[in-house]
Amino acid sequence: MDKSMPGLDLCSVQRSFDAAADAYDEHAVLQLEVAERLLSRLEWLKIAPQTILDLGAGTGQPTAMLMKRYSSAHLVALDLSPAMLKRTRKRGRWLKRPQVVCGDSHQLPLANASVDMVFSSLSLQWCDRPELAFSEIRRVLKPDGVLLFSTFGPDTLKELRSSWAAVDGSHHVHAFMDMHDVGDIIVQAGLQEPVMEREVLTLTYDSARDVMKDLKYIGASNALQSRSRGLVGRHRFQQVEQAYEQWRVDGRLPASYEVVYGTAWSGQSSRDGMATISIEDIGNRSGMR
Repeated sequence: MDKSMPGLDLCSVQRSFDAAADAYDEHAVLQLEVAERLLSRLEWLKIAPQTILDLGAGTGQPTAMLMKRYSSAHLVALDLSPAMLKRTRKRGRWLKRPQVVCGDSHQLPLANASVDMVFSSLSLQWCDRPELAFSEIRRVLKPDGVLLFSTFGPDTLKELRSSWAAVDGSHHVHAFMDMHDVGDIIVQAGLQEPVMEREVLTLTYDSARDVMKDLKYIGASNALQSRSRGLVGRHRFQQVEQAYEQWRVDGRLPASYEVVYGTAWSGQSSRDGMATISIEDIGNRSGMR
């Protein structure tokens, strides 16, 4: 991980998502779209997981989709925000609800080799130390377990970052990791056969103020440890809005999101510490590349 990258205040992250829980589903259009695209990658995997961890479940939209797809599986929905988990708890049917766990991705409150699949959509970018999160994922995965995740790359919110940089030298937008750096961390954590890809999705708005309001409503507030604790004055906001105008196209302002998708396997074996892969399994996995 780039040591110059500003750290995150995880207590602030939790407070922001707690405050956004009630409005999240209404405003998290991009988050739902990315979750659906990540879920579509399950078509390539010939697996039947019995225990699934939805890591960073939020309000449980992906959890509900996973429950529908794997109706016989046990779903564990983990999130840092208790308020988000209150909404997740209501997903599914009366006799089939997800198990909700309030916890930190850096130290998962789960046993070793206890889940068949970890699914994490747009959550890992909130990890202050992603190398710990991926090591924990590897620890809780069973032999031949699989990780599917999405996260944000460095071009995310480049327009907003540029507009703030034109006004002052403080950090106002998170720095997101490059896809290749994420891949390196995955391998260092002991996960195997990583497959990575990226795409850029763009939302458009009437004004820069609308961009920032949308981020607030989904809990994506500035949680950098280096952030200014003082209030930002109206004049400075107006300067940011003015700087953002350079990005206007066809009467709309873009907000770009570089989305990174990844798949990796636990690489563990239940037999004498030696990994064994069947011919059929090799065929299944090679189809992902």
